[in-house]
Amino acid sequence: MTTRSWRSGLALLAVTTLTLTACGLDSGESDDTAEPAESAAAEEITGKITFSTLQLKPTFTEYIDGVIDDFEAEYPGTEVEWIDIPFQGAQEKIATDASAGTLPDVINLNPNFAQPLESEGLFVDLDTAVPELREDYVAGAWDAFQVPSQEGSFGFPWYLTSEVTMYNTDEFEAAGLDPETPPATFDELYASATTISETSDGEVYGMHPALENRFMLDLAKEGVPVLADDGTTWTFNTPEAVEHVEKLAELYQDGVFPPDSLTEDHAKETEAYQAGQVALFPSGPNFLTIIEENAPEIAEATGVGPQITGASDAANMSVMGLMVPTSSENQATALKFAEFMTNAENQLAFSKIVTIFPSVKDALADPYFTDDSDGTVESKARRVSAEQLDGAQNLLPVQYDDRVKAIVVGKVQLAMTGDLSAQEALDQAVEEANAVSGN
Repeated sequence: MTTRSWRSGLALLAVTTLTLTACGLDSGESDDTAEPAESAAAEEITGKITFSTLQLKPTFTEYIDGVIDDFEAEYPGTEVEWIDIPFQGAQEKIATDASAGTLPDVINLNPNFAQPLESEGLFVDLDTAVPELREDYVAGAWDAFQVPSQEGSFGFPWYLTSEVTMYNTDEFEAAGLDPETPPATFDELYASATTISETSDGEVYGMHPALENRFMLDLAKEGVPVLADDGTTWTFNTPEAVEHVEKLAELYQDGVFPPDSLTEDHAKETEAYQAGQVALFPSGPNFLTIIEENAPEIAEATGVGPQITGASDAANMSVMGLMVPTSSENQATALKFAEFMTNAENQLAFSKIVTIFPSVKDALADPYFTDDSDGTVESKARRVSAEQLDGAQNLLPVQYDDRVKAIVVGKVQLAMTGDLSAQEALDQAVEEANAVSGN
């Protein structure tokens, strides 16, 4: 895997909704002989543990091996066996290992993979085991590994991503917009996109809807209660959501979005921005490197602004984390290793290898994330994205799996083409989403 393809894969891993069914899991299937979490953290740090990641070899072998060597040197008598799992088949393997009680001692998951297992009681509650560490991490990242209506939090946040708004400053100037003032809210985004579309004589579209990637997330940003408080029932057919869909339909029918964009995903959106076909591109700052590689002229014209926010005023972030299963026979060493892997020094080093962001506050305070005096768009994107993390949340519900997404996006597409009203589309989407979710 090349560095470029890994960057794309890492971004995809961080933002893609992955689902993991319960597969008949039961909390009683975990190893009853394991030490309770309350006492594990106080035990001696020694012995062998296994550590599992998702497709980090070979690109990051040197980095991960280095951290493991440092841990084993700091804690003599420890041994960490690193296992790297390919993306393909990872879902099935994790489910099988969980059902058999053979999960590794430390496992790398995102909230979408983790929550079905968390709800079964398969991971150590960090709020009980290491409560003193909570304050070291970005609050929204720590909270991302909670389960609705349950006590506790079950994952050490590892690395984060938080999108920015990239935009073509040449197109802003051509449309009479201030290239130094990018949009920051949905109203500003849609106004800028409309102006660009109207003044470009059909040569440039304002933006791409990327419904598959953004629609439900944007509803959450707008403050729409997409799920009931207990996390079991979809509730996104609110008046605010109807207004949002009506606006999307208006933009599509007025030619602000490309005509073939309704069924296209983030990859096509990226291609459209690189080709100069759309002027606004909300996405992760890691895509700046991809744009520079594929479209240097567009990269030269690219400015960057904050993530688009709505009525909730909350920025979104995607989170990857490290979990310690309750079935681990060496929880003390596993907990200490997960803490070590995610400490400020190691996260800062990782962030300088690939465009990700640390979840530990001390690392985010490093000048690497706060100083953009070199004037490059990359350093500005790092600063802007890092600043957002303080109050950011993991806004996309983990229950938004591929089945629900297909239903929702399909209904919204029909509303945008005028085949359904916005209210009809959302009412049908809520009903069908609850049906496939078993609600």
